[in-house]
Amino acid sequence: MPNTVGIFYAYWTRDWEVDFFPYVKKVKSLGFDQLEIHGAVLAGMTPEARHRLRKEAEDQHILLSYGIGLTADHDMSSTNETVRKNAVAFMKSVVKAMGEMGGGMIGGTIHSCWPSTLPAGAIDKRPYLEKSLLSVKELVKVAEDHDVTLNVEVINRFEQYLLNTCAEALAYVKEVNSPRCKILLDTFHMNIEEDSIGGAIRAAGPHLASLHLGETNRKPPGMGRMPWAEIHQALKDISYHGPLVMEPFIVPGGQIGRDIGVWRPIVEHPDLDALARDAVVFVRKNLM
Repeated sequence: MPNTVGIFYAYWTRDWEVDFFPYVKKVKSLGFDQLEIHGAVLAGMTPEARHRLRKEAEDQHILLSYGIGLTADHDMSSTNETVRKNAVAFMKSVVKAMGEMGGGMIGGTIHSCWPSTLPAGAIDKRPYLEKSLLSVKELVKVAEDHDVTLNVEVINRFEQYLLNTCAEALAYVKEVNSPRCKILLDTFHMNIEEDSIGGAIRAAGPHLASLHLGETNRKPPGMGRMPWAEIHQALKDISYHGPLVMEPFIVPGGQIGRDIGVWRPIVEHPDLDALARDAVVFVRKNLM
């Protein structure tokens, strides 16, 4: 089965909560196979709105996937049991909403919250890791029932503290021990944390379910110095057939610009659609 090429909707928006419907046809016209949208927003939609979105995706032959950055009040790794249990309940609602959409993958901080740092005074993250594992082991049972795969994302140390490397994520998913708990690697985060990007991909092996693509400064693929040839070879080495999902952020402003830390125009006067179309061509030529 060939890789699908996707993109995160927030490339075009300044706010997390938007109507996803128009982006389905847009990404199809630009040459994508897949659109990644916000799982938390999906859970808040009416069943009718979800049905409408699902039908549009099916009509356009676009695969939907989901991303999430859980907020501190929904921290799956919290040592505060009220917060942790509320987080699990919320994520169950997200998974069930995805089930209505036909299932699929959700990646991000499904295991904790974002952005987050080790609490003041703490020097050992193991207590938070144990709470996270407790939460995800409960959640994954619901995921198994709704044809949903939970992809724990490896995120750099400046945005999250729990899983910063592929090695940490591997230990985590092996402990969860479910075919519905996998790994999401991201070239932007790997560039910061991994000794070898190719080595991290090879280490993930069959546990790698999705790969986020972006340059070192989060431009679309093909506009920077990311070692794409090395990444391509590593993907070939593990016979990777999963999604290749771009997650570029280049426009300042709004809540997204603030949360991601886009404090300047990463590309001057960008034609976002043209850049996305070019990136699809680049990915199909260089990573597939």
